[in-house]
Amino acid sequence: MALARRRFDTLIIGAGGAGLNAALQLANSGLSVAVVSKVFPTRSHTVAAQGGVNAALANVLPDNWHWHMFDTVKGSDYLGDQDAIEFMCREAIPTVYELEHAGVPFSRLPDGRIYQRKFGGQSQNFGGEQAARTCAAADRTGHAILHALYQQNLRAKTHFFDEWFAINLLRDDEGVVLGALVIEIATGDPLIIEAKTTLLATGGCGQVFRTNSNAHINTGDGMAMALRVGVPLMDMEFFQFHPTGIVGKGMLISEGVRGEGGYLINKDGERFMERYAPHAKDLASRDVVSRSIMTEIKEGRGCGPRADHVLLKVDHLDESVIAKRLPGIRESSKIFAGVDPVYEPIPVFPTAHYSMGGIPTDRFGRVVVPERHGEEAVPGLYAAGECACASVHGANRLGGNSLLDILVFGRLAGKDIRDYVRENPYHRNLDEAVVEAAIAPLERWEQGGEGPGVAEMRGTLQRLMEDHAGVFRTEAVMQEGVDKLTDLRERLAGARLRDHSKAFNTARIQALELDNLFDVGMAIAVSALHRKESRGAHSRPDYPERDDMQWMKHSLYFKAGDVMDYKPVRTKPLTVETFPPKPRVY
Repeated sequence: MALARRRFDTLIIGAGGAGLNAALQLANSGLSVAVVSKVFPTRSHTVAAQGGVNAALANVLPDNWHWHMFDTVKGSDYLGDQDAIEFMCREAIPTVYELEHAGVPFSRLPDGRIYQRKFGGQSQNFGGEQAARTCAAADRTGHAILHALYQQNLRAKTHFFDEWFAINLLRDDEGVVLGALVIEIATGDPLIIEAKTTLLATGGCGQVFRTNSNAHINTGDGMAMALRVGVPLMDMEFFQFHPTGIVGKGMLISEGVRGEGGYLINKDGERFMERYAPHAKDLASRDVVSRSIMTEIKEGRGCGPRADHVLLKVDHLDESVIAKRLPGIRESSKIFAGVDPVYEPIPVFPTAHYSMGGIPTDRFGRVVVPERHGEEAVPGLYAAGECACASVHGANRLGGNSLLDILVFGRLAGKDIRDYVRENPYHRNLDEAVVEAAIAPLERWEQGGEGPGVAEMRGTLQRLMEDHAGVFRTEAVMQEGVDKLTDLRERLAGARLRDHSKAFNTARIQALELDNLFDVGMAIAVSALHRKESRGAHSRPDYPERDDMQWMKHSLYFKAGDVMDYKPVRTKPLTVETFPPKPRVY
């Protein structure tokens, strides 16, 4: 069928911090920019980021970017690419000041400088005393940043396609990406958006797990679109479980709570993190704290009638501190846990939170794939934010580095796209066969007849991932998970939509999201099964040690045949000496 078409210099899929920061660079350069978002932009998941954004401003305690770099390399369990990490930590400082000038209302110190709080995994002087590096706007930092970026994009006349869903990328026979097929949720009408460059900024995939901290929109759409055009996903086995989600709900209790002086206790009232991380205690890295909580529960020291959680204690803090620094956390705790943290501790349990892996990119946001002589950029395709993997997080992300990642690499991708468009000023011809291939998933869900429903399949997938790819993993558990997931994926072909109407058919969107969740779920499960070591968030009791000789390398998962490949970690920074791997203790 003949589809409507629009043309832009660049197409950005996703309106979170990465997408909006890239769009702002481009719109201010005079390019025509289309931003496609399946929700209104200020409802993108960046809005939920609580604690802050890291930058070595040294406003509260001594700090510099080199210390920040060391903490990030160590936090990554030495799997992060050190050139990209150095670049991010250097760029953090001007990025935060740029946000300040754009109107982000950061919390302030009495002298007017930006307030910075303590966060996990931060140190002074390469592993010394605790640092205070996280620039915060109370506990609603993501909200403040996203609204400021959206307002600046309105001023710059960025073109928004609000509540549109991206289905597939358009990639021609020469491997060039020419835009995407999208659908308007309100009408069900498809549209071809042709673009000289396309940036994937679709966020994470936390909805692949049953209990998670992510918005319902985080279904791995960009990651799955990349897989379907032959791009692998990198390091997908490394999925972070945030240690302090509200038990049974998954809503996040920010690490900023511990940064302000909160601490974890078990049923005996013991501050158990002193045993697992004697120096950093409750501000050890997230993977360490999550495993410690799980161990406490497994060994019978959990809290509550079912001994299935621990407690986060903040009632020793002054109510004025909580009101000023943690107002959103207090509200969330009262609503979702029925607890006012001013008077009693919050029940918490690790919750699926963040994907360290994603679409492989260089530090300029260009999507790169393995070739015979190293790597090659996919012409016209970029990725930034949680859906991407420039590998600044490696095997484990430090709190406060996620907002930094999306802002730094969204900004850099925008600048590189601007140069690419200047060098490639004309649209390429779009073959009709490319369009037909892209629309196939939409037509597949128009089939009638009986079959499993979308909600049923999604629930089964989420339970399977939670049971077989959680905090602790063993060969037998993961192999069983991959086998079950393979069988479930075969059943997916028989799943059917009950509602085939066009107008505002959210069931159709959920069906398309289900396809994406299956692709990403398989990437996580297969990648995890193949990595036979414990590193960062990937914890294997049957291989308890980190193995730098065999496994200091990035994994690459290809959808075709569920094939795995690997590439080396870049250990050489840009201007300083390499941080060699060391035992990772806190």
